Amino acid sequence: MEKDEQHLRYPIGTFQAPEHITEDHVNGWITVLEQLPKRLEALVSPLSHEQLETPYRPEGWTVRQLVHHISDSHHHSYIRFKWALTEDNPVIKPYFEKEWSKLFDAKSAPIEMSLDHLRVVHAKLVYLLKGLTKEQLQRTFTHPDGNEVVTLEENIGRYAWHGSHHYAHIENLIKRESW
Repeated sequence: MEKDEQHLRYPIGTFQAPEHITEDHVNGWITVLEQLPKRLEALVSPLSHEQLETPYRPEGWTVRQLVHHISDSHHHSYIRFKWALTEDNPVIKPYFEKEWSKLFDAKSAPIEMSLDHLRVVHAKLVYLLKGLTKEQLQRTFTHPDGNEVVTLEENIGRYAWHGSHHYAHIENLIKRESW
């Protein structure tokens, strides 16, 4: 993959969990999650219908699809936290995000629906995460793609990265287009 294409796909790089996740990492990631809904809303609310229909990169999702994807993905993440807290290393159910992005709602629904949903899901998620003990942060789930075992503390970082990753897609598009 060429450097420009790599930057368009991964503007903040890929997620790399620290070798040793500290309390500072976890608290910083929770802050990122707490702030994402307001930051995203401020970024995308001024955009016109035409701007929302613009792909963030060639052959990429539109801004509208990205907003709906973030909401859907973080909803899944919230459920995964709950499963891992109430079951012993559950195998989570992945979903076909590319197919979800082709559905009628992802392609046409007002972004306010997903912005509202994201605000509520993140309020619940952040409240839950702030109350977890060190022992609970070590609980795990298994992702069936590669049978990867993920701790809850790592998943906090993964979703802080995920929101920031897609935020950067939109922010970079806005800058490139001088909107």
